Amino acid sequence: MSTLIIERELISESRLPQINFSELRFGDIFSDHMFEAHYYDGQWQDFKLKPYGPVPMPPSANILHYGQGVFEGMKAFNYKNEKAAIFRPKKHYERFTNSCRRMNIPEIPEELFIQGITAVVETDRNWIPKEKYKSMYLRPFVVATDQFLGLKTSDTYSFYVIAGPVGNYYREGINPVKLTTMPEYVRAVRGGVGDAKVPGNYAASLLPAHKAQEMGFTQVMWLDAIEKKYIEEVGSMNMFFVIDDTIITPPLGGSILPGVTRRSVIELAQSWGINVEERRISIDELISSFENGTLTEAFGSGTAAVISPVGLIQHNDTTILLDQENMGPVAQRLYDTITGIHHGIVEDENNWCYLI
Repeated sequence: MSTLIIERELISESRLPQINFSELRFGDIFSDHMFEAHYYDGQWQDFKLKPYGPVPMPPSANILHYGQGVFEGMKAFNYKNEKAAIFRPKKHYERFTNSCRRMNIPEIPEELFIQGITAVVETDRNWIPKEKYKSMYLRPFVVATDQFLGLKTSDTYSFYVIAGPVGNYYREGINPVKLTTMPEYVRAVRGGVGDAKVPGNYAASLLPAHKAQEMGFTQVMWLDAIEKKYIEEVGSMNMFFVIDDTIITPPLGGSILPGVTRRSVIELAQSWGINVEERRISIDELISSFENGTLTEAFGSGTAAVISPVGLIQHNDTTILLDQENMGPVAQRLYDTITGIHHGIVEDENNWCYLI
């Protein structure tokens, strides 16, 4: 991997002393610096680390009108021996690249992606919380910047990396969350952009998610867009169910985001000798498994939440009630192992952590 020449403009005084790390929420605090690069004349150039702040954006920019953009969600952790660890950056790069291809955005070279993120983490190392279960959230993203009010692929782009310390994603913390289906809405269809991490996927989910929260639920558990019977994912995480001592998760097929934590869960469980099935599972099968006692756990996985137990699932007039207070044993083992790997407490046998 070639080394980029990055121009560096550093702040004179950090905002870090103003931050109360004991009361961290998710996604509303940002570190001192950001990384940027620009695409024009057919290549990525102008690599710069600079103070975090507003970016120039003309009101006619493509991203503002047609949504040609892609983002990723990653984390850096306080690791043993005074190091920092970025979790599975190459897997995130693969997903980012696939998303860019789907949105017809020029591929960002791996060295630009990795070194841009590394520059922010190295420079703002002290912004990574030292407490276990807290982390620095990393948001690489690319946006189309052509000034043109017409539906076409942009010729110019900007790539940024911003970061900030975060606590738990859900207000429930690591306690069980409540989900509901909403068959009147759909998230994605095969052939669309459901397997890409793009703004439109999330914007379309805001209304049903808001309605779900008004009814006392944490999130929507999406069903497939065609038959509206097969479970797909939650807007912020992939879903897993433990039925008859087998972990079942919906298969990737073009409408589900290929989660990096999802892949980690599957690989860990298989290495422990647990049977894992990636297959379609209908809401009717889930209800039947609950009623006959074979459904013992439900949980989600994602970069933001890591592992989130599910205590309740509502579908029409049927309620699936699981443990309302605690993680199940499978979810707990996965949570302890993955968070342990994050911080260097559990051996990283697969070299998932990129150490800085």
